[in-house]
Amino acid sequence: MTDAGVDGASPAPGPALPGRALPGRATAGYDGVRGVLLDVDDTLVDTRAAFAAGIDAVAAAYLPHLDAGGRARALDVWRADAQGAFRRYTRGELSQSAQRLLRAQEVHEALAGPAIPEETFGEWEAVYLAGFESGWRAHEDALDAVAALRSTGLAVGALTNASRAMQTRKLAATGFADDVPLLVTLDELGVGKPDPRVFLEACRLLGTEPGETLYVGDELDTDALAAQRAGLRAVWLDRPGARRGGVHLEDPDVAREAGIAVVHSLGEVPGLLGL
Repeated sequence: MTDAGVDGASPAPGPALPGRALPGRATAGYDGVRGVLLDVDDTLVDTRAAFAAGIDAVAAAYLPHLDAGGRARALDVWRADAQGAFRRYTRGELSQSAQRLLRAQEVHEALAGPAIPEETFGEWEAVYLAGFESGWRAHEDALDAVAALRSTGLAVGALTNASRAMQTRKLAATGFADDVPLLVTLDELGVGKPDPRVFLEACRLLGTEPGETLYVGDELDTDALAAQRAGLRAVWLDRPGARRGGVHLEDPDVAREAGIAVVHSLGEVPGLLGL
């Protein structure tokens, strides 16, 4: 499927999509907002730190010549994803493993590492994933922010561009499984954000209309601007020191000109809603 919605075009209507519906609807309202949708990676979960754990594991096994500075550089290359491999994955153009292979090859090339043949990549991937999963932690501000939102009766749910299996484990490991239902993943539609259909499906499952739903995510283009194009209200979470660079749009002026609030901590979101 193509990345519909990048140019703001409206998707063609289709049949109802599978997912996990929430019981009931939110009753509280704050300036018309009745529900909050949250991104998972680098919004609820400190995925940057988990990436670092994965890259450290890979470096120990495959790039032992790297010092601390070299490992930091490897992490930057992995996160920047200059080829846009992860975004191709979210458009249904690459498998999850294939996008990791491209990014791994990019890291090794940039850091003078050995070649990674496709036929043996599974071994590299297993080392990376073991380290990555060991590093899953909630952002310090996230649990309290979610509790504050839920305490008012607002509906809260998660929307993510990763697989349901991985994100279910991730939310459970970081303490969000009971409080942040995982509504839409890449598995349900075969594509992810910025396609407007994923935001609209998440609203349907949350039980709120797009215009009364606030979406919060750490990527300005894929999260905030895309949510706004789909008719939701949007907040860009621009954590200090967490920008990716590469193909990512990360300009606060662009956000403000679009009427999108910019926050530096998830703890600021309840205040935006007057809580």
